[in-house]
Formats: sequence, structure tokens, C-alpha cells
Amino acid sequence: MAGILFIISAPSGSGKSTLVNELRKQVSGVDFAISWTTRAPRGSEEHGREYCFTTREEFERMLAAGLFLEHAEVFGNLYGTARQSLDEARAAGHDLLLDIDVQGAAQVRAKMPEAVGIFVMPPNPRVLRTRLRNRSRAEGVVNEEEVYRRLREATKEIENYREYGYILVNDILDRAVAQLEAIVLAERFYRNGEPIAYRSRRVLEVAAACLHSNSQERLKPVLEAFGVLGTSGQQQLPFGDDPHDD
Repeated sequence: MAGILFIISAPSGSGKSTLVNELRKQVSGVDFAISWTTRAPRGSEEHGREYCFTTREEFERMLAAGLFLEHAEVFGNLYGTARQSLDEARAAGHDLLLDIDVQGAAQVRAKMPEAVGIFVMPPNPRVLRTRLRNRSRAEGVVNEEEVYRRLREATKEIENYREYGYILVNDILDRAVAQLEAIVLAERFYRNGEPIAYRSRRVLEVAAACLHSNSQERLKPVLEAFGVLGTSGQQQLPFGDDPHDD
């Protein structure tokens, strides 16, 4: 049976990687496409675990050879998903999860409109700023200019939430993990007729509540906090005092 392609996107620092790791512990048959990147490893990252690290020259060679399903440049670094990941998952009959940004997601949707899109949002800019700072501290340095640059980019990325079928707000980790798990199980049920062994009705209800079409009231305060919703139509950057802004 052919697997399902899941695309999960989120601003940097939204906790997406943690959600993916927890999902894979709890749900079998989900392969994870390890992205290629030209950026340097952070902290304890290892080649072939978090990312496949390579040079810009080698990445561009792979790109010219048509080896990537999607690719994008983010903060000056190249990222891409190898087509081989999709081929291997299909051969095994597994689902495949792509952890990619909004640029890459748009490319994949154009090629594979049947893919299931999931967008993860932080609850507000202050929480996101704290997460970004904590991550920077874990890597040994806090670069405030980089933190605010990623905050500004987060607002631009969140504007793309309408392109995704499911929306998660990662304010409480356990709840967000349960919602992500429910989405995967519900999609397997609807697309492949795969039974849900435990509390099937509740799982389907949780997944349905995360549908974009059912999320407007829940999303409104998040979108307003990031300045995405407004009567003037003008984007505001509600990040507090930024010493690097003019």
C-alpha cells in the first residue's frame, strides 16, 4: 500500500523537530526524510542524523543532477530533500514526513498536490523569542541580531499558513504531539482505510479540530500577536524593543 506524504513546516524555533521526534517514537511506519544542507552542524548535530551536511559546491552538483525533490535557500544556506527518500519510503509502503520550510513545501505541493500539509505555529512572538534565545545559549552563543532576524522571518512564514490543510499551535508540547499523531492516524484511516485501534472517534475529532477550516477562532489570537491579522492590512512586527531596528 502506498504511503502518505506529510509536509510539516514551521518558523525556526517553533519546536517542530521535537514534535517530529515524538511522533516517530509513538507511530510506526513513518519514515523521515533527512534534509541536505550547506550550513555547519550546530551543537551535537551529526551527519546523517539531523541533516546530511555538505558543501555548497556538492549541493549545487546534486541539484544540477536532479537529485532533489525540493530545495530552498534559507538565511544564506541551501537545504534540499533527496528524491531517494521518497522512493525508499514508497518501496517500503511507509509514510514519509518532510520537515521543510514554506519555499520547499510550495515546490512539493506543485509536484504532489495529494501531500498532507501541516503548519506548526508558536503561540506568540515572546515565546518564540525565548525559544530562539534558549537554543542559541545551548549552542554556546546568543546573537540578538540573529534572534530578531528569525523573528521577522517567522512573521513572513506564518503568512503562508493558509496553504496548509492542518494547523498546530505548539503551546503545550504533549497536546501538540497528540494532535500531530491524530492527524497521521486520521489520514491513514481516510485514505487507506487503516483502522484506528484505540479511541478511534476521539482521534478523528482531534484531527478534525486541527483542520485549517476549523481553526480560525483558535488561530486568531496567534495571528494577531504576530501582526498577520489586522484591519489596516499592514503587517506589524510585535517583538518589543529591537535594538537593531532603526
